[in-house]
Parts: sequence; structure tokens; C-alpha cells
Amino acid sequence: MTEPVILPRTEHDLSRRRIDENSLKVLYRLQQHGYKAYLVGGGVRDLLLGRQPKDFDIGTDATPEQIRKLFRNCRLIGRRFRLAHILFGDNERIEVATFRRKPLDAEVPDDDPFFCENQFGTPEQDAFRRDFTINALFYNIEDFSIIDYVGGLEDLRLGRIRVIGDADERFVEDPVRMLRALEFAARLGFELDDAIAPAIGRRAAGIALAAPARLREEVLELFRHKVAGKVLQKADRYGLLADLLPDLQPSRELFDLLRQVDVRTASGTAIDESLALAALYLPAFRQRLVEGSLAEVFKQANALLVPHCQRYSIACGIRHQARELLVGFYRFARGRGHRGEQRFLRHPAAAQAFVLFQLWWEASRQEGELLESWRRALAGEEAPAAKVGAPGRRRPRRRGGRRRSKKTAAPAPE
Repeated sequence: MTEPVILPRTEHDLSRRRIDENSLKVLYRLQQHGYKAYLVGGGVRDLLLGRQPKDFDIGTDATPEQIRKLFRNCRLIGRRFRLAHILFGDNERIEVATFRRKPLDAEVPDDDPFFCENQFGTPEQDAFRRDFTINALFYNIEDFSIIDYVGGLEDLRLGRIRVIGDADERFVEDPVRMLRALEFAARLGFELDDAIAPAIGRRAAGIALAAPARLREEVLELFRHKVAGKVLQKADRYGLLADLLPDLQPSRELFDLLRQVDVRTASGTAIDESLALAALYLPAFRQRLVEGSLAEVFKQANALLVPHCQRYSIACGIRHQARELLVGFYRFARGRGHRGEQRFLRHPAAAQAFVLFQLWWEASRQEGELLESWRRALAGEEAPAAKVGAPGRRRPRRRGGRRRSKKTAAPAPE
């Protein structure tokens, strides 16, 4: 048994005032009925770092069924990992998990794929099952102490991401941990422990075995947390990107563009999945482009997006939106004055495509008036530009005028 480091309330500055009111209600009710009740994971980490968590998770020795008996507003979810969700108004949901342990090999039956995830244990056993030391800290509502079984407090102090246990073994257990290690380092401004980068190099291919839906969500999280550029560049350096996003073409242009997307997200602009997808494939799209018909441009955009969307089960609607953004980028990048310009500017995708064009323009440090000219045109502040190659010319009239159909021909004079 590992003796934990216990930090009493007088030695840390994690205050209950910064914990969500409904989370406190859940913690206190569990504790009042004789159960251990801890705030766990990233919420404790963020509070100790002076950040406000986006959600609060709770660990307890009460089983899911016991939790349900305590809370009328409880819903049990999951087969692989049985959890309790305590539901409050305004769509707030507090996640409560029973402490787990890793079962012995002799205990694991051949016919139950969910057995390993539902073996209840002690707080210590639960801590050692977690991914990184900084995510395995507990806040005990009974005496307001911090409990640390794995050295997470020291790693927080040092600004270090460290795997609990052997890095190779833990990355084989869950390959997504490799990406999450890079994400936490980028989000928190921490350094990776010396064991992590070599282990990623050895185990990178395993990430292709992770569930596609989970990988898709993890990549989107990079954009939401404004670290897509940093993390994917590090993933490329450590040999992880080729297995994570095999259709991507890593380049300086790509990583500069993604960093610009992160800057835009940090300023408050919402980046949806279609724009993130278009940004990922824009450099490759630009390399493929040759001057041609719009039909050919659509074809090139589809050729890039379809394999990715099939691999990660992305809905056709999102793929179509991303394609519209790439084609819109092409129309912005080729300049003003082309046929159909006003109709294009009225298209629902034009404004979002302009965001993509602006991100590329700023990331690649382009010069000239084109960006501002398009901005004025979109805002309706500028008259339509003259057509390229024929400035100021009128379309030639058809010889002989319009033919009238027999139906609409004027009647012969009487």
C-alpha cells in the first residue's frame, strides 16, 4: 500500500467557493450518508493551478446502484464503464464514478468485455488507474484536504506531464493517451517527462487502433482548447501524426495556418468542425489546385475530404460544408472580377469561407489590397469589380434579337 501525501486545508488554496454549487451538493450528500466523496481529476488540477474548471467530476466508494438510491435526479449510463449522472436544471450534469481497480489476470473472464472496467476498488487503486499524475489528485470534502498517491503535486509544481506507471505499457492500454499527453503539455504550458517522447515514438502506430469516433472528438478538442497547431506539430515531430491523420500532408504552411486558427479561437471566434476540417486540408488543396472549372475544383476538394470523413464517420453535411469552404477559398484567392462574383458573395458559405481565406492570408503574411477589397465587397461597401480580361465591356447582343416562340408570337394584322 502506498502512503499518500495529504495536504491539509492550511497548506493549499483550493477553496470551496470556487467549486460548483451543485457539485458541492452531491459531495455533501454522499458524505452525509457515510460514503467517501472526493472531487477528482482535472477539476482538482485546474483549481490548484488557479484555473476555473469547465466541469467537476466526483469519485466515491458508493456503487452506481447506491448512488441512484440517494439521488432522484440520477441516471446510470454506460456498459463498458458504469457511471452515474446527477442531472440539474439548465442542462447541468455532474458525473459521479465509483472508485475502480485493475483486476488480476486470473479474474478476467473470456466472455465479458466490460469486466475490467467495472471492478470497484479503493481510492488508491483508482488513482493508479488514471493516465497522468496531475489528473490523479483528490479533494476530500470531509476535511478539505488534497490526497496524492502518485506524485501529482510535485509534478504540478515542476510543470511536468508524467505517465502513471510505465509509459509504453500505458500507451498500449490506451493509445489516445499519447495525444492527450501532448494536449495537456500545450494547454498548461508544461514539459513532457523524459519517458514520454521515446514511448510515443515506439507506440505511435497503436493510435490507429483507437475508436474513430474518439479520435475525431480528441482532434476537435485540440481546436476548442486553442492548441491544434502546437499539438499536431509535436505529433508530427514524434511520429504520431502519420497514424493519427494519415491523409494529412504535414508542412510549415499547415502548422502556421493551424496556429493562426488557434489565435482566432482565443480571440473568441467559434471554430466549428467544418472550418477545422477545411483548415486541416487547405494546404494540400492549394497544392493540387490548377486554374480550371469550378467543377474540377469541387472534385479536388472531395478527393481530399472523402477519405478522412469515411475513416472518422463524419456526416456528409459536415463534409459538404468543408468542401464549400475550400471552394470558396479558391474563389477568394483567385482575385476579384470573375463571373458570378455577386452571386457567390450572397452564398450562405461565403462569410465562413472568407474567414478561412483571412486565416490563410494572415498565416502566410500575404500583402496587398485583396483581403480588404473582399471584406468591403462582403459588407456591401464596394461596387462589383470589373470582369477580368474585359474591364468595362458590355456583353455583345445576339444578332437578330430574341426569337419569339410560336405561342407568344404577335397576331397578324387583319
